[in-house]
This record gives sequence, C-alpha cells and structure tokens, in this order.
Amino acid sequence: MKTKYYLAPALLCLAGIIVGAYYFMLANFSTKQETQYLYVDEDDTPDSVITKLEAIGSKGTLTGLRTLIRHSNYEKNPKTGRFAIEPDKSTLSVFRMLKNGQQSPVMLTIPECRTMEQLAARLSTKLMLDSTTLAQTLNDAESLVTWGYDTCSVACMMVPNTYEIYWNTSAYALMKRLKKEHDAFWNYERLHKAEAIGLTPNEVCTLASIIDEETSNNAEKPMIAGMYLNRLKQGMPLQADPTVKFALKNFALRRIYNDMLRTVSPYNTYVNVGLPPGPIKIASIKGIDAVLNRVDHDFLYMCAKEDFSGSHNFARTYKEHLQNAARYSAALNKRGIR
Repeated sequence: MKTKYYLAPALLCLAGIIVGAYYFMLANFSTKQETQYLYVDEDDTPDSVITKLEAIGSKGTLTGLRTLIRHSNYEKNPKTGRFAIEPDKSTLSVFRMLKNGQQSPVMLTIPECRTMEQLAARLSTKLMLDSTTLAQTLNDAESLVTWGYDTCSVACMMVPNTYEIYWNTSAYALMKRLKKEHDAFWNYERLHKAEAIGLTPNEVCTLASIIDEETSNNAEKPMIAGMYLNRLKQGMPLQADPTVKFALKNFALRRIYNDMLRTVSPYNTYVNVGLPPGPIKIASIKGIDAVLNRVDHDFLYMCAKEDFSGSHNFARTYKEHLQNAARYSAALNKRGIR
C-alpha cells in the first residue's frame, strides 16, 4: 500500500516533466505565421540573442531555449549569421540551428553604382559588414592587387547580378566570390568577342559604363557602342558628357557647359584621347553585351534628341552634328534647363 501511495505522485511528477519538456523543447518556438529571421553579429551574447528572440517566441519557449543555452557551449561561442525561424520549427531545433551555425543565405544584388562608396553603403544593408569596412576594402590599392585590379578598375570586377551568399561573410570572402562570378561571366564567347574588337574585358566594362550613362535605352546601346569604337579606331576623343560629370563628381548635372569640358581629370574624355582609366560606374550586363555586339556603321557623332526621349541623333559629319546639337540646345533653353 505504501508503494502505491508514493508511486502515484512520482508518476504525476514524471508526467509533468514530460509535458513540460514537450512544451519547452518540442513545441513550435515561433508565435508567428511567417518565417522570421534572427541576425546574430560579433557583438552578440547569449542574453542579447534571447532578447532578439523575444518578439518571435513565447515566454515558455524562450525559457526552454535559455535553459538549453545555459547548459551548452553556446554560452561561450555564439555563432554569427542570419537564421531562419520557420513557424513549425521547435525550440530544440532553433537551439540546434544556433549552436551549429546553420544559417540561411541572403540574396545579394550588386547594384550599378557610380562609386565604391555608394556600393559599400548599399551592400552593407544586406551583410554583417559595415559600410566603412567595405569601402576600405574596395579602395585598398594593396589588397586589390590580389584580385588583379586597382582603385580605378575595381568596378570592372563587379557583375551586377544577384547572388546567394551568407550574411556574415567576410570582406575577403566577398571579394573572392565576386571575382569567381566575374570569371564565370567572362566566358570564352565574351572573351573572344572582346578580343575581336581589340579591347580587354576591363576596357569593355569602361566603355559600357559610359554607354550606360548616355542612355537607358538598351536597344540603342549597340549603336552608341559602334560610334565610340569608330572614334577609338580613328584616334578621336570620345567626348562623352557622362565622363565630365564623373570628373566633377556632380552626377546631378543636366547640362554641360563649355568651361566644364576643360576640367582637368584623366576621366574627362574631352581633353584626353582614349578610354578613361576605369569605369565611371558598375557597367550593366546589357551595356557590356552592347559593346561586344556593337552595330557596325560609319557614324562618328551623336547628340540627344530634342524630344527628350532618351534616344540620340547620329551623324557622320561634324556639320551634321552641329545641326543636331543646335536643335537639342534650343530644346533645353525652351524648357529652362540649365
């Protein structure tokens, strides 16, 4: 009788432990209906991780997770990363994910920025790396040599696609990945086409960047590429207005005046013959392929159309070009654009 008297409470206690263990460890951790993401950086501690999770888990599941953390080596070694917490993920699964560093990648898009500072600012919103660290990496002449670039040509390394990458990737790992994607992009076909027009991949990117700034009309880009290639072959200056904007670091300019054309800069294609020392932005894929698949013609001049459609009037002679330029200038004056 005494055995039965003590056995019943013991069984009830065991049942309570089992139910509690299920609730704290095996029940769904998240109280949300959609996947939530936890970002753990180098400054985080186990306590700060729990704090970040308070908006996702319930009081009970947080207690369970805290218990697991306190009795494991995660207490001494929180792993950085971006962790996906799905609605059906248990507390135990969340703990194992954090403990083992089983993070989820982010989709990182390389934007068509004009400067490396702009690129660093944009990428830092998607990565654990801060914009200052990224900017220093992208402007560090000594480290860029590792990848075969310098501070003028580094934009050539960037192919504006979207890549799957881990949020906590290091600056070195990021550069290594970008170089890998660059080399994959410049396959045999593209390299062969670049060689056929007498340009290196870096030179193709540089010319493409100018064309991208000249127009957003992708259909017209091969025509513009053909015109600039004609100028290069004849030893004529490119005389591309976007390079003047880049030299002045004033990208908001809507009109270029004669005094601006004399700006002293290796990027100013009005005073320097040939291509600038590097791209004036990260060239688009459409721009690059426009250069590689340029239209063969005998035009040497172009001027924006006076209807502001984004297209251009092309000319074979300077006299014809002056007529086109006069119409465009008159249209600017009529609209009061200065």
